[in-house]
Amino acid sequence: MTDPIFHMITGGPRPVAPFSHAVEVDGWVLLTGQMPTDPRAPDALLPEGVAAQTARVMENLEIVLKGVGLDLSHVVQMRAYLTEFERDYAAFNETYQGFFPPDRRPARTTIGVTALAVGALVEIDCVAHRPKDAAR
Repeated sequence: MTDPIFHMITGGPRPVAPFSHAVEVDGWVLLTGQMPTDPRAPDALLPEGVAAQTARVMENLEIVLKGVGLDLSHVVQMRAYLTEFERDYAAFNETYQGFFPPDRRPARTTIGVTALAVGALVEIDCVAHRPKDAAR
């Protein structure tokens, strides 16, 4: 095993706790769960509703992935956390699926939780795999 690389992405979402945006080891890139905050205005109110928050979270994941030279096509697994699971699951899925072609959806687990940081309705983390020929 090679030593892990701890990535903080310039222009990425402001961390809401002490963590790296991503950690990479042996071609695997683990992204910290992203919140629906706006990297350009981190103190702004969160988007209203789970659909808007899901889109913002996915865009934040894309920013972090781009910062390490990857994109959503490299994601192999995602975990989503919803504070209002029964109410928001369908709307979450509707927005989420638009980020992937139907034949390239990562494995996913969705979990109902009692609360998330910054009062968010949704948080998503993921695991990506760097192809051998992709630069860091």
